[in-house]
Amino acid sequence: MSVREIFYFKNQRTKVLHLTWIAFFISFFAWFNMAPLAATMMDSLGWLTKEHLAALAILNVALTIPARIVIGMVLDKYGPRKVFSSLLVVMSIPTFAFAFGDSWTQLLVTRLLISCIGASFVIGIRMVSEWFPPKSVGFAEGFYAGWGNFGSAVAAMLLPWMAITMFGGADGWRYAIAFSGVLCLIYGVIYFFSVTDTPPGKVYRKPRKIAAMEVSSWGDMFQLILWTVPLVGALGLLSWRLKGLGFISESSLMIIYGILVLVFLYQVIQILRVNVPILKAGVPEDDKYKFKNVAALNTTYFANFGAELAIVSMLPLFFLVTFSLTPTSAGMIAASFAFVNLFARPLGGWLSDRMTSRKKVMLMYMFGIGLGLIGMGLINSEWPLVLAIAVTIMTSLFVQGAEGATFAVIPLIKKRITGQISGMSGAYGNVGAVVYLTIFTMVSPQTFFFILAGGAFASFFYCLIFLDEPKGAHGEEYVLSSVDREAS
Repeated sequence: MSVREIFYFKNQRTKVLHLTWIAFFISFFAWFNMAPLAATMMDSLGWLTKEHLAALAILNVALTIPARIVIGMVLDKYGPRKVFSSLLVVMSIPTFAFAFGDSWTQLLVTRLLISCIGASFVIGIRMVSEWFPPKSVGFAEGFYAGWGNFGSAVAAMLLPWMAITMFGGADGWRYAIAFSGVLCLIYGVIYFFSVTDTPPGKVYRKPRKIAAMEVSSWGDMFQLILWTVPLVGALGLLSWRLKGLGFISESSLMIIYGILVLVFLYQVIQILRVNVPILKAGVPEDDKYKFKNVAALNTTYFANFGAELAIVSMLPLFFLVTFSLTPTSAGMIAASFAFVNLFARPLGGWLSDRMTSRKKVMLMYMFGIGLGLIGMGLINSEWPLVLAIAVTIMTSLFVQGAEGATFAVIPLIKKRITGQISGMSGAYGNVGAVVYLTIFTMVSPQTFFFILAGGAFASFFYCLIFLDEPKGAHGEEYVLSSVDREAS
């Protein structure tokens, strides 16, 4: 796909790409509708404290991890059109409930539910891969993710203005948040009637079972179980943080830990139920894939998207304190990290399409992230501000370009379970954010950047050893096995 094709609006696949990134944009606009209005909420409600807001920020990502796994499974079976439309419409309900909440319980429960909308990213990955061939899927996925992700930045800019100027009054924040729910509701219906899961004549390939990811060997099944542990562990870490804020008692935390252990055991049972019969029967040679490739991409998204979410959360304060800036100036500088998303992700995907090896592009980006973060760790008050900003933007280019490169590979691993693979890797991005933000509370900003760099280098070496170049990485059609051709 060329850059010019983005403007071919009468082209059906270009139309689907635009409709899908707009759906993703709206979901992120709604997902991040609280942070820009936090101060206004405190003034309006009176009883809301900074500790409440910190708890709501944690709850805002709590269910995103399991939701991305579940959505990935459902998506592979029912298709992106139905799942994306349903998610937008359903998520409008807790958005409205949060907007007009007048008690802590109502805000807590609805914010927790809204966190599920973060799974929307996974849906578009499969939709775009259905409409674009391997040779151009990287740029298309990068464009979808980069422009869709920008919804969070637009929410930060637009919602405060709407709350104050359009709606005004003490309750202006309520109507601004409700507006994001209206967008979800309306666009969910529009999306359902505007797209199809595949181009005309193309069959939508479905997995044999969706309760757990299919694997190709007993060793891969063990790896899948092992890589499930951090997904559950991150939820335990979030619960621990809530206890630290005083919103969960020791006994409640133990109960949550117990529930998470049961959830993990249930998922292990599902993995065994799905895969033991398949492995006993024997997996056709042309249907095999290596789970180590999924694991490698889990590490990259942990290290790049996890780092992005963590950095965006702490960067305004870092620049404010380090260079004695005003909050407005520090916020504008920090916003540049997010603005880069508009072209950095598409660039990462485009390079993955254009260069002969997608693996080498991935390695280049992960190594670049490590170097950039080391540079950010060296920033201090003696640096010229312009140089500090330049290093920050350069690091952002690598971080978000790596995200584009990651999802340029994911659709090429195993076509019929693309949703589940992207769901798992996407969830690892949130796991990374949870782990990194927890670490941030314990170390200095400079040390924090060095730790992020260590994560990027660890992923680089993991991919260097374990990531394979995908089959048919730049072909006209996806490589399908005998089982894929039977799926419908």
